[in-house]
Amino acid sequence: MRLLLATQNSKKVAELAHLLGELEIELLTPRDIGGLPDVIEDQDSFAGNARKKACSAALESGLPALADDSGLEVDALDGAPGVHSARFAGQHGDDEANNALLLQKLDGLPESRRGAHFTCALALADAQGQILGEWLGQAFGRILEESRGTRDFGYDPLFLFTEEGFPVTGRGFAELDHDQKSLVSHRGRALRQFVREFPLSSSKHG
Repeated sequence: MRLLLATQNSKKVAELAHLLGELEIELLTPRDIGGLPDVIEDQDSFAGNARKKACSAALESGLPALADDSGLEVDALDGAPGVHSARFAGQHGDDEANNALLLQKLDGLPESRRGAHFTCALALADAQGQILGEWLGQAFGRILEESRGTRDFGYDPLFLFTEEGFPVTGRGFAELDHDQKSLVSHRGRALRQFVREFPLSSSKHG
């Protein structure tokens, strides 16, 4: 059984592959099939963008496709950057510029007003482009005043995980290794739901 991970982001591919390792399936990336066309992420929700990307990838490749859309929502910014997280500063995928703009917009705000959460929406489409399932994961914390940690991925260097009761509570996402992060991250939580349900295992699709 083969499953296409519908993302061009190498760091996201690594995280997805790590978390899906327990499934007895062959994971493919766009590079393995000669690439995929870009998808305009113009939906007003993470779930909408995930559905659009999964369907596009499945129809283009003829394979079941798993897509995610994720981002950061900051309380003091009324939920921004939200679905525009990857292009917050203008250019898609410029993590350094996005982080700098976020710090600028929150400059001077006290710790109590720097609450934020990450959201990840997953969508799985069968080879015909029909959605088989959707999953959502979130992780709550606050925005630091400066970068912390060396495992930089998106806004991770500025995100302090504050949910109580976890071994990594009070640490920044960029300070965590793969296993530590997957325990509490938005993507890890969504993917664990996906692995538990895994629609393809009982489906005739794909």
